[in-house]
Amino acid sequence: MRVVVTGGAGFIGGNLCRELSARTGVDQVVALDDLSTGRAENLEGSGAELVEGSILDQGLLADVLACADAVVHLAARPSIPRSLAAPVASHAANATGTLLLLEACRRRSVHVVAASSSSVYGGTPDLPKHEDLPTRPLSPYGASKLAAEAYTLAYGASFGLPVLALRFFNVYGPLQAADHAYAAVVPVFIDAALRDEPLTVHGDGLQTRDFTFVGTVVAVLADAVLRKVTSRRPVNLAFGTRVSILELTRRLSAVLDRPVRLAHVPPRPGDVRDSQAADGRLRRLFPGVEAVPLDAGLERTVAWFRSRPAPAQGPAAH
Repeated sequence: MRVVVTGGAGFIGGNLCRELSARTGVDQVVALDDLSTGRAENLEGSGAELVEGSILDQGLLADVLACADAVVHLAARPSIPRSLAAPVASHAANATGTLLLLEACRRRSVHVVAASSSSVYGGTPDLPKHEDLPTRPLSPYGASKLAAEAYTLAYGASFGLPVLALRFFNVYGPLQAADHAYAAVVPVFIDAALRDEPLTVHGDGLQTRDFTFVGTVVAVLADAVLRKVTSRRPVNLAFGTRVSILELTRRLSAVLDRPVRLAHVPPRPGDVRDSQAADGRLRRLFPGVEAVPLDAGLERTVAWFRSRPAPAQGPAAH
């Protein structure tokens, strides 16, 4: 089996390429990435071939997918704040890029496993968030991911393309960068704590998230590829945990075995207040999946950060 991973040099992509390369039945893994947010070093030792380029390049897509059996579509322009700064760029990468990929895949009926996002739920207050809730994105990023998800499922319904759209929730773990302005909360907190700097908390810190360790996510993705799992409806990829940002700081403090300092700043526009997944549909499709608990995942992530050379300075304000 030949598997293409778009965004394969990114945080999740780099972990997935390693997972796929280790699986029996996978003969070749190709990572397609324009390296705008991904890093070639994330693929070192992964066994994957890196093809540098954009999913907006239709000719390149056709070449890369010519012999593919499956695609895991992770390529995206991530971050809610980044989408607020440049909405059109987010739409082009996330929505148009997905449409072009699907067009290339339907010509050969390539199995597509596509990453959607919990941000599609947006302002819906219900908890836990199940897949049949209305979608009300609060940011251009959320809207672009909803468009990508909708296109993926529409290609399944219209053209019989084998598809699976998975809604990711706050994925964290090794390879996740902390050294840019739009970095996610877990790597930013770990990076600051290891520097003995304050952890920047937006708002009161009581907003909640469903954190999912990247090792669990890539295990599901690899299983989806190998078993050719499909669904006509979107599927949450998270496990119903609900942890506040303040609780996350306490958990991190326990992992580090020392106190951490906090610095509260105003809330960010576009952020949802609470996020928690209903996981019934996921568990029906992947009955053997076992989620790595938050404390264990934080320990593995801290260990990875400690194993890396310290950069010259801290990340930009988050």
